[in-house]
Amino acid sequence: MARQRTRKRPISDINVVPYIDVMLVLLVIFMITAPLLVQGVKVELPKISAEPIKQQEKEPIIVTVDADGNYSLNVGDKPNKSISGQTLMTTVAALIRLQPETPVLVRGDKNAKYGTVVIAMSLLQKAGVPNVGLITKTPKTTRKRR
Repeated sequence: MARQRTRKRPISDINVVPYIDVMLVLLVIFMITAPLLVQGVKVELPKISAEPIKQQEKEPIIVTVDADGNYSLNVGDKPNKSISGQTLMTTVAALIRLQPETPVLVRGDKNAKYGTVVIAMSLLQKAGVPNVGLITKTPKTTRKRR
């Protein structure tokens, strides 16, 4: 007797149970991380590396914020005299109207509160200054010799 071969049809169903498990894990991960991504401050970072400001013909207006949060300007007969925020704003606005291309820089003490420096920059913005630079001190690099 000859045996008849019966061909078994291959199973063409896809087992989707592992895919559902992976999908549910991803759903939980996204549900947890989505609220964390929304919080924060939008900041546009520069696309280039920082370089020193080129020496310009005009002397810059330098606003100094000392460790106690007092403001002073390098303009006038008493450059180290403390001034109020309103005086800072009106003086810089007048100087910018006379010479619009004058650079404005902020020099803040390392112990000054961050908020005080930000308030100074806000006052300069209200005075009509288009660009404000920050003065920093270049750290000395110490290399160990081998």
